[in-house]
Amino acid sequence: MSTTCLNWIDNKYEPPIGGEYCDVTSPMTNEVVGKCAVSGAADVNKAVDCATAAFPSWSSLTMKARAAIMLKFHALVKRDTQKLAELIVLENGKNMVEAVADVAKGNETVEYACSLPQVAQGKNLTVSRGIDCRDTRRPLGVVASIVPFNFPFMVPMWTSPIALVLGNCVIVKPSEKVPLTMNAVCSLVVEAGFPPGVFQFVHGMADCCNAIIESPKISAVSFVGSSPIAKIVADKCRGLNKRVVALGGAKNHLVALPDADKEGTVRDVVASFAGASGQRCMAASVLLVVGENKEYDLISEVVERAKNLVLGTAAGELGPVIDASSKDKIISYIEDSEKSGAEILLDGRNPATTPTATGNWLSPTIILHKSKSDKALHEEIFGPVLSIYKVNTWNEAIAIENGNAFGNAACIYTSKGGSADWFTSRFRAGMLGVNVGIPVPREPFAFGGLYGTLSKYGDGDITSEGAIEFFTTRIKITTRWPAPLSEEVGEEVGIGGDANDAANFNGKM
Repeated sequence: MSTTCLNWIDNKYEPPIGGEYCDVTSPMTNEVVGKCAVSGAADVNKAVDCATAAFPSWSSLTMKARAAIMLKFHALVKRDTQKLAELIVLENGKNMVEAVADVAKGNETVEYACSLPQVAQGKNLTVSRGIDCRDTRRPLGVVASIVPFNFPFMVPMWTSPIALVLGNCVIVKPSEKVPLTMNAVCSLVVEAGFPPGVFQFVHGMADCCNAIIESPKISAVSFVGSSPIAKIVADKCRGLNKRVVALGGAKNHLVALPDADKEGTVRDVVASFAGASGQRCMAASVLLVVGENKEYDLISEVVERAKNLVLGTAAGELGPVIDASSKDKIISYIEDSEKSGAEILLDGRNPATTPTATGNWLSPTIILHKSKSDKALHEEIFGPVLSIYKVNTWNEAIAIENGNAFGNAACIYTSKGGSADWFTSRFRAGMLGVNVGIPVPREPFAFGGLYGTLSKYGDGDITSEGAIEFFTTRIKITTRWPAPLSEEVGEEVGIGGDANDAANFNGKM
């Protein structure tokens, strides 16, 4: 049954003012499973006006009161996890275990947001005699979050709950490729008790995004997507003096030393590059194998394990990529590598069997590169493809990892702590792993790549402590009160002074 995803404005569904919709297709079959509103500036402005009107009363609530509503939302998400996961499978193509994890990881950030009354406290210090300094956090106002297709629930929840509990009103622009999940969340917004205008969803494409960025009433924008678009978003926001954090793509490197644990490394490498069909910014892209292990061949073990992955959406299976254009792009990188002389150790371009006759199915592909200049070693592919390159020394591995234009994640596989320290102190990435191929930080540690690379533009991170800083302004207050008068002698009582003053004062108490 097809679902029509309308905008969620003022706690009710609203059709797009222009009356335009786009198809939502399932990557498993390429069949239309829904319609999505295509909004423009008028729709965005309507949502912004509602949020602006709601902000004074929402921000005037105590943080504990806002957190109580978020706690109810957390319970509702937990209750409806299976329903939300089924929508994620339908519109995104994840297997069911991955879809449930998508909801659970997003709800983990919701849970963190509920702790903000205890976590986001200001400082208070007596800095001089009779003078106190303290700071307090104020919400920015109306903020927006533009999110990608690859995690329909998790990424919207990386920013929205924290921004809301801190007192902001939030407008989310889901990906038009996967709007069904957030469409289902709308009913939970009302059931949890969010007032009208506080938590809203506006669907659309480029025009909708531009309207969000250009709105003078939106104080901050968070974005997750491709690097070229992230740079455009960041540049536009900065030009408007608007706070922005824009996370781009990745080219994550895994380095395996000869002493790496065989079983754990093989399992982890395959899970990292093939999980979620490689459609995540934390997926392994390049495996650098340092030297040789005389007891086993790591590369052949990785190939053998990946070869046994089955296509489908049940537990442990590999789902499709999001659409036909993504599939074509992934195949073009494999073909380019092949033409350059790389060896295709495992070819997933034409799976022998697929769960459906149609759909965007690709099996895992593993490429052994002979040339460092191959495009697949440097550009983001965003699919179940692993590039392998052999090196002889640690310095050679670090030079390759440091030389890539991205800076999202990197991992070292080794059984020695000293080796791990050597690499983690030299990797050029914002999130590092030791024997962990998908080093996503957990709260209270913030998510975000390395600033100054193609992986990150703008200010701060988008979860945990980084989001607290991003979605608030610190107000610094310095207070000085005149010293109190003694009721007995009518004299000013000072705190400090010489020893006799202190003795006289203490004697009168």
